[in-house]
This record gives sequence, C-alpha cells and structure tokens, in this order.
Amino acid sequence: MGKVVFNMTMSLDGFVAGPNDGPDNGLGDGGDRLFDWYFSGDTEVPISDGQMVLKVSARSAEILKEAITSSGAGIWGRRTFDIAGAWGGHPPGTPCFIVTHTVPQEWVKDGSPFVFVTDGVESAIRQAKEAAGDKNVAISTPSILQQALKAGLVDEIYIDLVPVLLGDGVRLFDNLETTQFELERIRAIEAPGVTHLGFRVVK
Repeated sequence: MGKVVFNMTMSLDGFVAGPNDGPDNGLGDGGDRLFDWYFSGDTEVPISDGQMVLKVSARSAEILKEAITSSGAGIWGRRTFDIAGAWGGHPPGTPCFIVTHTVPQEWVKDGSPFVFVTDGVESAIRQAKEAAGDKNVAISTPSILQQALKAGLVDEIYIDLVPVLLGDGVRLFDNLETTQFELERIRAIEAPGVTHLGFRVVK
C-alpha cells in the first residue's frame, strides 16, 4: 500500500503564499517568487494533463517526475480549489479529492476529475487510498496537512524550500496548537533556486 505524503513549495520563513491570496492573486502579494524555480530551467515537465509545462533544472525534474509517477490520488481543500479556478478542469493529479462543506454542482457530472468529500479529512484520505491502490496519496493544501497531521495520518512531508523571506502570508504549519511531531530527515537535495527536503513522520 502507498503512503500519505505532503508536498509543497515554501519560503524560508514558512509561508506557502504571500498575503492577500485569492482567485485574482493566486500566490498572494510577492508569492510568485516561490514558483520561480518552476520556470527557470531547461527540462520540461508536463503537468495537469499537459495543460501546463514546467521548465526546471534536470535535478528538480527527476524529483518532480518521481513524485508524479508515484502518486495515485490527490487531496486539496476547497479554498485552493477556488483560488485555482478548479485548474480549468485539469487538476495536477487525478483522481482529485476536494474536501469541502458545499459541493459546486457545476462539477458534478460524468467525466469530472473531482470527487467532493463533505465528511472531513479522514474520509477523504480513506477514499483517496482506495482509489490510489499501491500508489501514494498526495496532500497539497496547508489546512488539509494540518488536520491530517493532528489525526496521525501523514507518513512523509516534502518541502521545496525557496531562499526567500516573504514576511507574511499563508503559513504552512499553522493551527497545530501545542502538538509536537518528531520528523526524520530522509532527503536534502540542492538544485538551482530550491532545496528539496523530505521528512518521515515518526509515529
């Protein structure tokens, strides 16, 4: 059986988006800097059914391709879904589970890449695991990571660390209260514009 993993790009001071993020300002004020490494290399990596092509360094491309091929399902939160405009119907991973309180009916149709889960993160992870089979379930939303960590459901955390200080915005490790988590480092790979870090959650 696959693992439940989290992967996201983060600033050195712990933010995954700048302040004032929203549908018209996806990564918030100054947050675009986090994704410079996605488009500053010479190796192409298609994502979102080929609707977007990243151009990264050869080393980063190896890591991204491995993450893509090892993933069998993805989980996002409704806020990310809305900010991304439903990725135009081409999410960066399928099947794509969206944790939400209300279901956007325009996406409930035959052929929709989205599965809307209204009964919480644990249900979303259970369903995604069934869909992924032997592959991994990838979480890609801060709030979902925080809830899944507190529920003891995350196996590994991968951070693409960008050498920038945003100062404010969406903090990745918010809302964990006083809970402490012990992590074991399993990867630290330098690449142009980013350091790829990996940690196993000790249970």
